Amino acid sequence: METKNSNYSSTSLKIRDLVQISLLSALTFVAAWAIHIPYGNGGVIHLGDSMIFLTAVVFGRRYAAISGAIGMTMFDIFSGFSVWAPYTFVIKAVMGLIAGSLANLGDSKGSSAVKNGLGMLAAGIWMIFGYYAAEAIITWNITQPLFSLLGNVIQAGAGAAIAFVIIAAIKRSGYFNK
Repeated sequence: METKNSNYSSTSLKIRDLVQISLLSALTFVAAWAIHIPYGNGGVIHLGDSMIFLTAVVFGRRYAAISGAIGMTMFDIFSGFSVWAPYTFVIKAVMGLIAGSLANLGDSKGSSAVKNGLGMLAAGIWMIFGYYAAEAIITWNITQPLFSLLGNVIQAGAGAAIAFVIIAAIKRSGYFNK
């Protein structure tokens, strides 16, 4: 009897995870879709990174990696940037892993602004270099991606700033302390 209840709880948790990751993926997609500014050789400045950072701090690295990869890959596919989709999938998944791992390092559970900031900084640096490499592969040119660096820096910085504001509001609300 106890095993049956145990299996039920395990299944329920998996369904809950799937629902939450799906909602976070949709939120990431919508954030990128709502305000996105194309620039350079196919680059886009958008708000999707703020949702990856938010998810990394509040829900952890696994949720951030999966929802970031899915949401941002969907954005690439539906907005005409499908050539970037395979690269985005990997770059955003690793970005979520980095931000979530550092933000939740030790027992902080996203409560340390310093760890959150370091996680976002490291993830942003990864994204900048990841998209530099992706653009170099797509264009077969190592100098052309230099013109996209500023846009990626702006995107990562804006994403971090927006995430910090939303995280502060969520923490003040006490919602996750229930």
